[in-house]
Amino acid sequence: MESATGSGARGTLPEGLGDALRATAEDIATVLRGAADTSVPVPRSEWTVGEAAAHLAQANELMADIAAGRERRYGDGTPQSLAAANERALAEFGERAAGPLAELIVRHTDAYLTAFERCATDRTRTGDGTGGRTGGEAGGGIGGGTGETAGTVVTPLGPMSREVLGSYLLTHMLGHGYDLARALGRPHMIDRARVELSLPFLVAAMPRVTDATTTARLTASYAIRLWGGARFGVTFTDGAVTVTPRPPARPDCTILIEPVTFLLMALGRIGPNGAMARGRVFALGRKPWLALRFPGLFKAP
Repeated sequence: MESATGSGARGTLPEGLGDALRATAEDIATVLRGAADTSVPVPRSEWTVGEAAAHLAQANELMADIAAGRERRYGDGTPQSLAAANERALAEFGERAAGPLAELIVRHTDAYLTAFERCATDRTRTGDGTGGRTGGEAGGGIGGGTGETAGTVVTPLGPMSREVLGSYLLTHMLGHGYDLARALGRPHMIDRARVELSLPFLVAAMPRVTDATTTARLTASYAIRLWGGARFGVTFTDGAVTVTPRPPARPDCTILIEPVTFLLMALGRIGPNGAMARGRVFALGRKPWLALRFPGLFKAP
């Protein structure tokens, strides 16, 4: 089994990530191109299909700009400021038609990949193959770059590598792509391979999105194991969280979870009770009851 941090040389995208980004953007575009009415509400959201697609197009452009080293400011990293920035951005962008938004989502995904390749080539030419900090030191909401060091870009939640930014871009597209597919009655585009490619960002972001009100004074250790795939550890010590690419040797609770279910739960699209009732999640260890508490320990921006 692989750890959740993924693999790949510094300055190169993890194997399969580029293809997954292109395919996910195209899958979302296909869903949108079949939409006659973008005023349809998105389930469990205040947005319509048109607003969610517009946000996705804007976010993809933002991430492409960050990858290219362009300075973009987008909130201060708190959920409240990011939500406010999203609403301001949508108010300033009037496009809600399915076809044009589908094309923008694909175009800005390609722009991220072009920016990544250009920056990787530039680093090779200048002899800088270190790539700055590793993805494990990064976190992120949808935030804009405020500066960079070699191989890293800076967001309101701290630095991350362009490789982890690509994992973030994929994660964000999968979450909103799932919403659009549900709203329009189409199959979603999340599968096990894409979930595993989203893990470098999710693992990196976890310490940044811990909910202090639910983790206060908590001391517990978790091993998270995706069925047949990646694994990682999450340890709370008096409320402070540490995420490691390998699970602890003797965790209090081991969570065995189907990959698609893991991502949907991590993104707040489904809850743990229904997933456990359907046999998509199992809890083992000395304190298996801690599994039900785990999703509520984090609050994604």
